[in-house]
Amino acid sequence: MNAASSTTNTPDTSGHASSGSPATHQAPAEALAALWAGANMPPEALSHVTLTGEDPVLPSSFAIGTAAQASLGASALAAAAIWAQRTGRWQDVSVDMRHALAEFRSERYLRVNGGPAPELWDKIAGLYPAGDGRWVRLHTNFPHHRDGVLKILKCAYDKDAVRAALSAWKAEDFETVASDAGMVVSAMRPLDEWLRHPQAQALRGLPPVIIEKIGDAPPEPLPAFGPHAEINVDARPLSGVRVLDFTRIIAGPVAGRTLAAHGADVLLVTAAHLPSMPSLVIDTGRGKRSCQLDLRDADDKRTQHKLFHGADVVVQGYRPNGLVELGAGPEAAARARPGIVYVSLSAYGHVGPWAGKRGFDSLVQTATGINTDEAQAAGSAEPKPLPAQVLDHASGYLLAFGAMVALHRRAVEGGSWHVRVSLAQVGQWLRSLGRVPGGAAVPDQHIDEISDLLEVEESGFGELTVVRHAAHLSETPAHWALPSVPLGTHAAEWLPR
Repeated sequence: MNAASSTTNTPDTSGHASSGSPATHQAPAEALAALWAGANMPPEALSHVTLTGEDPVLPSSFAIGTAAQASLGASALAAAAIWAQRTGRWQDVSVDMRHALAEFRSERYLRVNGGPAPELWDKIAGLYPAGDGRWVRLHTNFPHHRDGVLKILKCAYDKDAVRAALSAWKAEDFETVASDAGMVVSAMRPLDEWLRHPQAQALRGLPPVIIEKIGDAPPEPLPAFGPHAEINVDARPLSGVRVLDFTRIIAGPVAGRTLAAHGADVLLVTAAHLPSMPSLVIDTGRGKRSCQLDLRDADDKRTQHKLFHGADVVVQGYRPNGLVELGAGPEAAARARPGIVYVSLSAYGHVGPWAGKRGFDSLVQTATGINTDEAQAAGSAEPKPLPAQVLDHASGYLLAFGAMVALHRRAVEGGSWHVRVSLAQVGQWLRSLGRVPGGAAVPDQHIDEISDLLEVEESGFGELTVVRHAAHLSETPAHWALPSVPLGTHAAEWLPR
């Protein structure tokens, strides 16, 4: 498939598609070509991509299969572009939509020692009706978020108690009070209300991935492999690339997992005092080493600074300005290591009144009208989420895509780079892809129906059943050379290049 001819069909990113809009959606090849052109990557790459399958695959009125295939395909094609820089030749890339969507639900399909993975959701997390008849979504999977919500509600740790307490609140009042206290909640909005919100207006017109040069540095091409693959049979596009992974939950960790799949040395950095979600640590830890540093500690901060000196890429997904306050923001990284590629994830974007607001995929879906539109399409009286954490996973692959685009530019132009992706901008992009007629009526998929896409591997947690990477590269098959391991398993140091 040659998608190059569709690079001019850049989608409208204003987010104005609604459940009342014409039920048409963009072709995956056009969506991928638009991402590629927006990043100013070589058009010839698009002639090496094959995309198979079509929406709907999972029950949704949104073109989630197109979003999965385009974002995952963009990351794979960027890896192929780096391979072409290092070897002088392109390789073929293919992505099947069914497989891409299975990988978008990788945490759902994870099995540990033949049984279910640890539970993802806290018992009071979810949607509740507020006293004004509107809905509120609570995210309480971290203990401090749970305890903070319960403190505001002055109720017991019980769904019925939470429901009763929220009946005394207006939805947006509770959202404001909880958000101001650093909690993660969202009032549910229909699309027209979201589009009038100052945050939506601030994001209007922004692309899903922003790639900016933030400092000067000489060009830094990655070492060449030569024209023949047999020179190094283990060579992959990102061999020798070092990635510091300051992320948790899904989107950021998926970015690191993707970079590891293409050969990068990914070092996950956590701290013993920070909460985590075990099933996500297992699923997104594939291919990574894992260390622990407390950046409040002077010695650990010095170790982090040394790691910056040796890094090519930093990926971070903590609350806005969280790492900046600890001296690990993009400007500090660029000073420590000119030529760094710093990749930032946020919930609602880096501009607008909600730039500092915490959030997760499910909350952004609720706040931006996606839950409302899905419910309307399905004929449901209650809010309906997407059938996967689509904003999280798409953001993860777009973060990886942006990182590799910046590495590709660094090789030619030099410079330090900052890549920005937000869940809300990705949600805006998802809307721009259009709606799928009859998509909400498609049956959901069970793990038995995607068994051909799974593989079994040993790990630091026992035997895992996991979804294989959905992008196929003809010369350098994506894979994870290292197993998932418990947090803090490794030393905080780089491997020899």
